[in-house]
Amino acid sequence: MEAVSTLARHIRDEMGKVVVGQEDLKTECLLTLLCQGHALLEGVPGLAKTLAIKTLSRLLGLEFQRVQCTSDLMPADIIGTNVMHLADGTFHLHQGPVFTHLLLVDEVNRMPPRTQAALLECMEERQVTVDGVRHDLASFFSVFATQNPIEFEGTYPLPEAQLDRFLFNTVLDYLSAKDEVKVVGQTTANRVVQIQTVTSAEEILEFQRLVRMVPIAESVEEYVVNLVRGTRPTDDSAPDFVKKYVNFGASVRAAQFIVLGSKVRALARRRYHVAYEDIAALAAPVLRHRILLNFHAESEHIDTDEIIRRLLAHMPPPAARD
Repeated sequence: MEAVSTLARHIRDEMGKVVVGQEDLKTECLLTLLCQGHALLEGVPGLAKTLAIKTLSRLLGLEFQRVQCTSDLMPADIIGTNVMHLADGTFHLHQGPVFTHLLLVDEVNRMPPRTQAALLECMEERQVTVDGVRHDLASFFSVFATQNPIEFEGTYPLPEAQLDRFLFNTVLDYLSAKDEVKVVGQTTANRVVQIQTVTSAEEILEFQRLVRMVPIAESVEEYVVNLVRGTRPTDDSAPDFVKKYVNFGASVRAAQFIVLGSKVRALARRRYHVAYEDIAALAAPVLRHRILLNFHAESEHIDTDEIIRRLLAHMPPPAARD
């Protein structure tokens, strides 16, 4: 527990040397890695999405690859292709950028459907298939994908099946005026930042095993399941506003991810067990991309975050009800 707490503090401190503000991003990056998951980062250009992930790979001592998505990106461009060696006439796999520890996929919604399907196999199965032959990826493999929410020309919206594979959907907002002044001062001067490596891929794999050993009370698990079921308009427990505004709710995978992320959050805060506050803190980033709204919500300018806020108010933890 002490090691995870120390790692969380070091990540925040070291990333803070380069990335100003964006505390939710820093926290959710750590949770994503220790949950062995993937994250989708959304924000307008210039909010340090790419910078944050590049910095994260440096301070964690991870192998890092980056894919810049375009509308003509082919599956072979990311998973690799078989190349014939002229010396002996045999074929060998020329590995693509997915053969790494941490993969940054910039503007993932510009990736065409065929390539999205190839990436989906990597994310879900942690393997690639080339000419019918399966090739396993590294034991530690995590995808951080970025998406620009204001530019849709020439894009391919991610299918729900792929969105569901992302542990978190982290939404980045503009910095405060004070933080923007700090950014301008740091980036327009002759400033050299030394990033200290604080762990390794092998150690993170050990942490991932430790996370799954964190206990969670049955009543807390039941609360998570009921919260997720409350997002489904067809469920009897769903409140009226969910039935009015939601087309489809979250699957059981959302409950799994909330519990897993809450275990990491508890360790990072030096607690041996999951608390209701962990569930409430992670509900939005885990659920916001898993709830599909209908035209009523769109016409009334209601987004998924508002649905989640109402749901948490409608279904407060037992301690909060007393």
